[in-house]
Amino acid sequence: MGSIEKIIKEITHQNPKADVELIKRAWNVAENAHKGQKRASGDLYITHPLEAAYTLSQMYLDEATIAAALLHDVVDDTPTTIEDIEQEFGKEIAFLVNGVTKLGKIKYRGVERQIENLRKMFLAMAEDIRVVLIKLADRLHNMKTLEHLPERKRERIALETLEVYAPIASRLGIGQIARTLQDLSFPVVFPEEYAWLAEHVKEEYQEREQYLKRIEPTIRKELKKEEIVPIEINHRAKGYYSLYQKLLKRDMEFSRIHDLIAMRIIVKDIKECYGTLGVIHKKWRPLPGLIRDYISLPKPNGYQSLHTTVFCENGKITEFQIRTPEMHKAAEFGIAAHWAYSEGGKPDKGVVMQNPRLAWVDQLKNWQKEVTGREEFLESLKIDFFKHRIFVLTPKGEVLDLPADATPVDFAYQIHTEIGNQATGAKVNGKMVSLDSSLQNGDVVEILIQKNKKPSEKWLGYVKTSGARAKIKQSLRRKKIGFAPEHREARLKIYARDRVGLVRDISAVISGSDINILNITSDAKSKDAPVIINVSVQIKDRTKLSRLVTKIKNVPSVEEIEHQFVG
Repeated sequence: MGSIEKIIKEITHQNPKADVELIKRAWNVAENAHKGQKRASGDLYITHPLEAAYTLSQMYLDEATIAAALLHDVVDDTPTTIEDIEQEFGKEIAFLVNGVTKLGKIKYRGVERQIENLRKMFLAMAEDIRVVLIKLADRLHNMKTLEHLPERKRERIALETLEVYAPIASRLGIGQIARTLQDLSFPVVFPEEYAWLAEHVKEEYQEREQYLKRIEPTIRKELKKEEIVPIEINHRAKGYYSLYQKLLKRDMEFSRIHDLIAMRIIVKDIKECYGTLGVIHKKWRPLPGLIRDYISLPKPNGYQSLHTTVFCENGKITEFQIRTPEMHKAAEFGIAAHWAYSEGGKPDKGVVMQNPRLAWVDQLKNWQKEVTGREEFLESLKIDFFKHRIFVLTPKGEVLDLPADATPVDFAYQIHTEIGNQATGAKVNGKMVSLDSSLQNGDVVEILIQKNKKPSEKWLGYVKTSGARAKIKQSLRRKKIGFAPEHREARLKIYARDRVGLVRDISAVISGSDINILNITSDAKSKDAPVIINVSVQIKDRTKLSRLVTKIKNVPSVEEIEHQFVG
């Protein structure tokens, strides 16, 4: 639990010239303003802003942000006005408090019903990132005390956290808060899925943890031979929600998840990172294709580390993550970890806001001007900002940030509208691929063009970015061509033991998921052979298809499912 003494200790450790008196004044004003108030838990209300401020102090933020966190609820919940805050603490802190107060007025009822409020949030983020960082700290403590609220309110807050705040934390590279928000929301929003996972994963975690503890002395011994002394070796367990999302993509098979618990090795510098990687590969054989160099090519949110998966002791597949203390700090606290101070000890906000890793935040203002319709805004939001991101490279080495499963067409339009309009093909890592191929992290992409060519209507069926879709539609509109539906056709081949009502039950699951069935047939080769049910559905994306497959697998007598998009 945080206290004002702990907050001051944290911030002076990071910045000996910190304005401690400012924080003490903010604490006194907040404590007096909230005197007599209690939370639903029965705790004194002041514990909430105190916990939010303590979280931010651990994230290396400046005194103005800490002070604003202590004061962030006084305007809403006490007679104190924003004018009082400005008179006492100045315009900067008043601006931050006012920004958090406005965000606090959002009552989330599902992303579809709160488009304008989400716009406000992104505008606040673009104006000063610290407003959203305070809100994240505020939400983190609220989620930790969620059990004291009525059920309907718990569900609303958890849904908002899972769909809005956790993805924002992830996009800002704040892994520690993103994971915690996801795992606190998961059992509230998806109680059945959480219960299933908790039942199946507990022993897996314990077994993996014991295994990693047993091999740690071996690693230290091998590193010592190369004169590498790790600063720290620890184990990182995958969050429940993150694990569940990965299982959806792996047909719910735990055997295909190699980073259930990963061993993290922290060494002093980049040279030792690569040296450690070499030691591990010398000792154990790596799995082909599972070496990730996020030091040379960081993730779009700035994450840096070396990842490798090897056949470890007794042939057990094990993931290692190798990084420096600075990389670890950045992985946990994201953009906040890059906060800098001038020689006079004052926060240098410009260092953070000019960081290229925040370029996407700066683009939000222009993006919101271009996207006007409610549905278009929602779809763009989900795809362009809340989805997992990948980085791909031009032949000249320029890195582009795209949503997961983006295609060469998305890549082409991100470079330039005319490159997209005139695209005829693509080379990925030197090999020809179709324009509807899914790009992967680190791919080098070259677009082949033909002058005076126009985009194809088919592209609307597989592009992922709102920018590409809007430019294709614009070009087609000029040609007065109608637009194809944004849904795609997917085909499922379901193997099952035949029984009465099987096709009916499968159809009910699909229809109950609000998915249109285009065609469904069954074929039994013989009395003893499994029945094969072929289903064509109209579906929007791979995530929905994965969820549908998971639901159908729970239908009694279903044994195996093959699935793919067509066209």
